Amino acid sequence: MSPDLVLRTQDLGKAYRIWRRPEDRLKQMLFPRRRFYDEFWALRHVNLEVGRGEAVGLIGRNGAGKSTLLQLACGTLEPSTGTIERQGRFAALLELGAGFNPEFTGRENVVLSAMVMGLSRDQIAERFDAIADFAAIGDFMDFPVKTYSSGMYARLAFAVAAHVDADVLIVDEILSVGDISFSQKCMRFIRSFCERGTLLFVSHSPDAVLSLCNRAVWLEKGEVREMGPAKDVCRAYVAAAEREKDNASAFQVIGRQEDPDRDDVSDHRAVSLASEGLSSQTRVFAFDPNSPWFGRRGASIVDARIINVSDPASLPSGGDEVMLQIECEAHTALYRPIVGFYVRDRLGQALFGDNTYWTFRGTPLDVAAGERFTAQFRFRLPYLPQGEYVVNAALADGTQEEHVQHHWADEAMILTVGPSHVQHGLVGIPMLDIQLEKSRHGASATGSVESPA
Repeated sequence: MSPDLVLRTQDLGKAYRIWRRPEDRLKQMLFPRRRFYDEFWALRHVNLEVGRGEAVGLIGRNGAGKSTLLQLACGTLEPSTGTIERQGRFAALLELGAGFNPEFTGRENVVLSAMVMGLSRDQIAERFDAIADFAAIGDFMDFPVKTYSSGMYARLAFAVAAHVDADVLIVDEILSVGDISFSQKCMRFIRSFCERGTLLFVSHSPDAVLSLCNRAVWLEKGEVREMGPAKDVCRAYVAAAEREKDNASAFQVIGRQEDPDRDDVSDHRAVSLASEGLSSQTRVFAFDPNSPWFGRRGASIVDARIINVSDPASLPSGGDEVMLQIECEAHTALYRPIVGFYVRDRLGQALFGDNTYWTFRGTPLDVAAGERFTAQFRFRLPYLPQGEYVVNAALADGTQEEHVQHHWADEAMILTVGPSHVQHGLVGIPMLDIQLEKSRHGASATGSVESPA
């Protein structure tokens, strides 16, 4: 195997024997040439290569084979068919309790797990305090782990994995059971780890995969359905889920057509405004009718635009009141149309969005085939860090819970934000007032900087 790879599988498969009756096991032992069981293939024909430094996400429904593939990758399971090759030290966070002895204390399980992952007793002793601080379970470290809650299991398992100098970190859905503060601590560690190591990450959330991974593998019924850039695979996965919910043969999934040019609809004064130090303004590129989309297409989004309410001729900036208009056309009759949008960052994280459902649920708009209609969203634009963002627009018919997806347009519009005062977090808020005070003997000296709303 190439030194640039940490994992390679060839025609990998895992089958389980299903026994209908207890006595069938005995019959199989007595008559090995006959078959007294059924086979369930949890995984089949998987060919995968993972390079050093990659972050690969596994997505798919429950029972698709994601956890089985991870267990094979870290050596917890042996394959039924095919081969698997590994290079480097693997640290795995699989289902709760995997690798823990429930009768042992947390302290004893730390030693056991760390030794399995390749640390010596001296190394474990040197790092034990750091592991205990990371887990933050206090006196429970000396209690049997069978007394732990699911969240405490997750804390201890992640703390060990974070301190074994792994080359490859394998993370299943274990983080979903922890409290929010610990989950955020784990995500910070994972993001830091991705800068120096390889990540294999399982999640039911395409947003989480987009946020962490540059490549994704979509498993369905134990086989690879699609593999490639995370953005493309997650888009196809979400589209398939909508298609099955819609249950319409007319449902389609279309990628971006070849159209490398984007029309910038920003005002020609943007250059002069930038020279005056106002380059943090948001440049809005025109609606792209060839953007990737999925849906039944009983209605279409034909245009979208963002307008600065106070001065339509100028570019919007953070804190400005803007109007997002989404123009649609019905090809069939619509009885409860819902129009919505998401703004996502370059990692695919949804920053904010909304739709028309709750405002018009009591007075739905009835649209005949051939008619056009427009949704307008008026809001104050958040301050955004410098970078590129996309606006996803969607058009459906029905209710929030039950609807037919007609046109979901990914990357319908592109936004670019120049140098920004927002350096941390996903969005910034308008700061109405900032004060710095010092009190002396009952008197106060106050300095105040007021920012516009």
